[in-house]
Amino acid sequence: MSDQPTIMLVHAHPDDEVISTGGIAMKYHDEGARVVLVTCTRGEEGEIVDPELNTPENKARLAEIRDLELAKGIAILNIADFHQLGYRDSGMVNTPSNEHPECFHQADLQVATGRLVELVRQYRPQILISYNEEGGYGHPDHIAAHTITVAAFQAAGDAAQFPEAGAPWAPLKLYYTAYRRSIWLKAWEYMRSIGEKTPLDDPETDLTRYIDDPRTTSSIDITPYLDRKLESLMCHRTQIHEKWGFLMLPPHLRSELLTHEDFALIESRVALPTRAEGEHESDLFAGIR
Repeated sequence: MSDQPTIMLVHAHPDDEVISTGGIAMKYHDEGARVVLVTCTRGEEGEIVDPELNTPENKARLAEIRDLELAKGIAILNIADFHQLGYRDSGMVNTPSNEHPECFHQADLQVATGRLVELVRQYRPQILISYNEEGGYGHPDHIAAHTITVAAFQAAGDAAQFPEAGAPWAPLKLYYTAYRRSIWLKAWEYMRSIGEKTPLDDPETDLTRYIDDPRTTSSIDITPYLDRKLESLMCHRTQIHEKWGFLMLPPHLRSELLTHEDFALIESRVALPTRAEGEHESDLFAGIR
């Protein structure tokens, strides 16, 4: 592989890639970068939300269906380099699927890290992106994806680690996706105003969780790509229904809430341009190119 500007996205399931990184995938592709997607599982345990598709037959072949949905979705995102790590979806915490011997939750994370290190050394990304320590929302597969991404960031440049995985390559920047949880509240408030049920109707909903990640350092404008991002999202028909919060928003709220993707820069091996206090980085390649 050449030293072309490269970003590697490490996601847990099909559809995760578009929700938090679909806009930057298209933006940086158009700017000449390679975007590599690594998806850790096939999403077998996902709930089928489209009533027309929610049949026993489709549930039995959900992994195959989600493979097809992912292929369509990433074609819209212009992601040509895609790899599956090959693990089974673990499902949510304390479910039987968590005990499946082939699931990501039960995987030997040293072995999984080695698989990712091999891809890092193959594609030589300057930037590595995955979730925060909580996996964004606590899903076991997201947490495992976080764990191996951090480990691979540290190990890939060390010739003594995973020597069978290729020549060492040290990525320069490690980012976590930084969910703007506050936008969910605004979306739910709008949905409730038009009579749709939302988590705001559940007295058990802990609204104190819906604050933005205070570590956010970077906010990338994806306005030109928003329509295509939502088109890619709708390829995941088994997982995203037409009343999914953000799809219900009128144009003026979409432009307010959905035009940026946010990230937390956790580690940089390059010097960064000086920014004013409170100013967000507007280019993930800042300090690199």
